[in-house]
Amino acid sequence: MAVAVETLEKLERKMTLSLPLDTIQSEVNARLKKMARTVKMDGFRPGKVPMSVVTQRYGYSVQYEVMNDKVGEAFFNAANDAQLRVAGQPKINEKDGAPEGELAFEAVFEVYPDVKIGDLTTAEVEKVTTEVSEPAIEKTLDILRKQRRTFSQRPHDAQAVAGDRVTVDFEGKIDGEPFEGGKAQDFQFILGDGQMLKEFEEATLGLKTGESKTFPLAFPADYHGKDVAGKTADFMVTVKKIEAAHLPEVDGALAKSLGIEDASVEGLRADIKKNLEREVKYRLLARNKTAVMDALVAKAELDLPNASVQAEMARLLEGARADLKQRGIKDADKVTIPDDVFRPQAERRVRLGLVVAELVRANGLQAKMEQIKAHVDELAASYEKPAEVSRWYFSDNKRLAEVEAIVLENNVTDFVLSKAQVTEKVVGFDELMAQNQA
Repeated sequence: MAVAVETLEKLERKMTLSLPLDTIQSEVNARLKKMARTVKMDGFRPGKVPMSVVTQRYGYSVQYEVMNDKVGEAFFNAANDAQLRVAGQPKINEKDGAPEGELAFEAVFEVYPDVKIGDLTTAEVEKVTTEVSEPAIEKTLDILRKQRRTFSQRPHDAQAVAGDRVTVDFEGKIDGEPFEGGKAQDFQFILGDGQMLKEFEEATLGLKTGESKTFPLAFPADYHGKDVAGKTADFMVTVKKIEAAHLPEVDGALAKSLGIEDASVEGLRADIKKNLEREVKYRLLARNKTAVMDALVAKAELDLPNASVQAEMARLLEGARADLKQRGIKDADKVTIPDDVFRPQAERRVRLGLVVAELVRANGLQAKMEQIKAHVDELAASYEKPAEVSRWYFSDNKRLAEVEAIVLENNVTDFVLSKAQVTEKVVGFDELMAQNQA
C-alpha cells in the first residue's frame, strides 16, 4: 500500500493512499459467501440461494461496507506507522487517476499539536485561604434554627414585624389594568426573608390583621417577569393573619433532631464546624484550581485542532438543549442556538485539556489507585453509611473515571503550585461561600 502525507496548514494534513482492487474484491467475495450460508429469500431454502442471486441482491451494499472498512483500516494503520496523532475523524474521498488494479484515496485530517509549556517557576498564582470562624458557625446555627422554626398566631391587634409569617390577599394593576401573576389570595410569606420585593415587605410591615394598604411598586428592569419588568404597578395588600416565629433553643434536643451522634451543644457546634471545613476545603480547591489552570494555559503555546473544538462545541450545545428541556422549555431541541456562542468556552476546554495532558505525561502525574481510593473515602465520609457509598463508586467504571479525573486535576494543581510564584490571600468566609460553584 502506497502512502504519502502532505502538510496543508498548521495542524491539517492530507494523506494519499492506495489499495489493490483484488484485496477489496477478495473480502467482498468472502463476505457474500458467508452471507449465502444463512440468507433467507423467497423461493429458496436457507443456505441454498445461488451466489449469483446473493451477489445481485447484496453485492453493492457489501462492497460499500468493505470499502469503508478497508480504507478506514488502511488510514489508521498508515497514521500509526507515521506516528501521527489524529484529531477527530478524517474526510476520505476516492481519488481519480489511480494505477490499473488499484483504488486511490485522499484523506484530509488534523493532528494533535505539539504542546510547549513555558517555565512554570515564573508563573504567578494567587492562592486563597479561609478560616472557619466562630461567626460562621453562629450564622450556620441560625440558619438551622430558622429551618426548624414554628409559628403561632399573634393577637388580632398586633402589628406585623420582621420575622413574622403573614397571610395576605393582594392585587396589582399597571395603568389601571390587572396583569398576570399580580393577584393572589391567602398568600403566605415571611417578612425579612427576601421572598417579596422590598416595597412589598415595607408596605406590609406594621399592618394589623384585617388592615389594608395601597402602594406603588417598581419592578426592576431585570425582573424575571418580562411583561412587568421595568414598570410600576399599584398594589393593594390586605393582611388576613399574622404569626410569630419561634426558634428552637440551642440545646441537646436540637442536636438530636439534627441527627448529631453527640447530642449536646458542643457536639452540635463541632459537627457544624466539621461540615463547614469540608465545604470550605472544596470551594478553596475549586477556586485555586481555576487560578492554577489559568496560569498553566498562559504559559503554554499550541495550535488548536478545529475538529476537537467543533466536537466540544457540539457537546456544549447538547448540554444547553438538555438544560432547556429540564426547565420545561417546549421544543428545546429545535431552539436556535448559534454554535459560536460556545466557541470561547470550547476553545478554552480543548486548550486546557491538551496542556494538562502534556503536563501529566511529561511529569508522571497520573492518578494512582491509592489516591482514587482516598478521595472516594473522603467523599463517603460525609454520609451515614460510608462503606455503601464507597461500593457505589467502585461498582461503576464511569463514576470511578470521574473521581480519577478530579484526582488528576488535583495532582496538576499541586505540581504547578510547587513550581510557581504563589502569593496567598485571605478571603472572608461569606465571600467564599457566596461564589458560584457551578
